[in-house]
Amino acid sequence: MEGHPHHHHQISVNIDTGDRFPQWSIQETRDLLMIRAELDPTFMETKRNKLLWEVIATKMKEKGYNRSAEQCKCKWKNLVTRYKGCETMEPEGMRQQFPFYNELQTIFGARMQRMLWMEAEGGLSAPKKKGVQLSSDDEDDNEESDGGEKITSSKKRRKVLKGGGTGSSTSGTSMISSLKELLEEFMKQQMQMEMEWMKACERREEERRVKEMEWRQTMEALENERVAMERRWREREDERRTREEARAEKRDALITALLNKLRREEM
Repeated sequence: MEGHPHHHHQISVNIDTGDRFPQWSIQETRDLLMIRAELDPTFMETKRNKLLWEVIATKMKEKGYNRSAEQCKCKWKNLVTRYKGCETMEPEGMRQQFPFYNELQTIFGARMQRMLWMEAEGGLSAPKKKGVQLSSDDEDDNEESDGGEKITSSKKRRKVLKGGGTGSSTSGTSMISSLKELLEEFMKQQMQMEMEWMKACERREEERRVKEMEWRQTMEALENERVAMERRWREREDERRTREEARAEKRDALITALLNKLRREEM
């Protein structure tokens, strides 16, 4: 009996160290998210996720990374926690604080669309199944082997999502309602981010226009200065030539006068 708690403690230690040692690089994390995104539909369909994390670890090995299933799962949980923590942040702050925000938003956006399509195709016929799909959520904490606490929290959440055990029609209706609310919230966030992006683009365009105008004004001023300097140089050159010509005329007149004087004296 005393050996079991010790074994459970050993697992938690492995999870902690698995995420920290060695450090996950940005590219390795992006590759993990890409693989996780591909398998997300399967995660939502099954209650036993342990095998899927083994598949992810294998795919990571194929890409040249040495990560166990537990390490991959723990990293995913940490990323989801950080993603949820970004909900109150400004879009610009989100990207600075958490560089993988867009990847996770894409995964959850695609998941929501799949759930809505399934809801539309299946109607209200299988509310229990929908409850399970919703509960196979971001933390993947409904598998059987990580201790009683996780299973309990997963059951509680399933119970809440299924309407606390009331009739199937009520459960289905409330689920559609909550899905619509989620989709509306998601669309609102998307529109807000798009607006922020457009405003940022407009700001950048305005800055570019102002800089271009300043640059043109500077170029015009330099060109005007160049033209003025060239004009001054030509004026000075004309003055110099005029003075030189005047001196040459005087010199010629003086030489002519001297020659004439000499001729007269000789005669």
